[in-house]
Amino acid sequence: MFARAVLVALSLVVAGHARADEAFIVNQTGDSVTVLDLSSGKAVATIPVSGKPAGIALSRDGATAFVTSPEGRSLAVIDTADRQVAKRIPLEGGPLGVAVHPSGAPVYVADWYGSDILVVDPAAGRITKRIAVGKSPSGLALTPDGKLLISADREADQISVIDVASETQIATIPVGKHPFGVTIDQDGRRAYTANVESDDVSVVDLGMRKTIGTVKVGDRPYAVALAGGKAFVSDQYAAQVSVFDIANLQAAAAIAVGEYPEGVQASPDGRRVYSVNWFSNTVSEIDATTLKVLREMEVGDGPRSFGTFIRKTP
Repeated sequence: MFARAVLVALSLVVAGHARADEAFIVNQTGDSVTVLDLSSGKAVATIPVSGKPAGIALSRDGATAFVTSPEGRSLAVIDTADRQVAKRIPLEGGPLGVAVHPSGAPVYVADWYGSDILVVDPAAGRITKRIAVGKSPSGLALTPDGKLLISADREADQISVIDVASETQIATIPVGKHPFGVTIDQDGRRAYTANVESDDVSVVDLGMRKTIGTVKVGDRPYAVALAGGKAFVSDQYAAQVSVFDIANLQAAAAIAVGEYPEGVQASPDGRRVYSVNWFSNTVSEIDATTLKVLREMEVGDGPRSFGTFIRKTP
């Protein structure tokens, strides 16, 4: 009886561990990706990725992570289960922001040094097209239905709206000064850009093709996450995450985190928000309801994780 109880308990522990979310933290200075178990808060693997990696996107099924290396001019394709780089795809310019189509392909990469989005076939390992956008595209985001790709064109102070089917830019929308990160809500109706020079977030109605609101946040905002009816903004120079209500666009809180936060993403269930702190080598876990930091988790050297970095394990 006792032995059976022990086996049941162990099976529950293993099952619970298997269901834990994981964060794939891109460490630019450390030339690696840390796999962080978000249940235990501990690193469970380190994957070498050379070329000063910065951007990341996970496939919808969580099976693959795509990591950009601006200095290495490449895209690493990581098998998230095996914890290995399955392929490195040579690119051009300064690959930074990255997004993957909901179907799993293609992968879109922003050339930070130019004015193009590179369309990449991950199976063939090559660029299939270049889509002209504004100068210095940084963050990328796709609508949930995969029909539109949004590019934050930093030096052009705009976002580009790209029709995925035709692979062409169909509109540009002015936003704040020097947009960097861009996030789209789950309905695909609104985009939010973090504008690093104007210290604000632009709220864009994608159907109307115009900015419908501007929210002041902290010093040098870099990325936006959405959870529980709120927007969470990483303010790099302020070492904080600003929070505002997405219904009335009113400020809700300023949460102190580590130094130079950049990547920020909500957990799949929306209960937690994770801030990746570049200069502190940590990830801050925030309760999306109480707006309190629950814990700090150590990762590699110089973490950025600009993009989507959280997966739910099978």
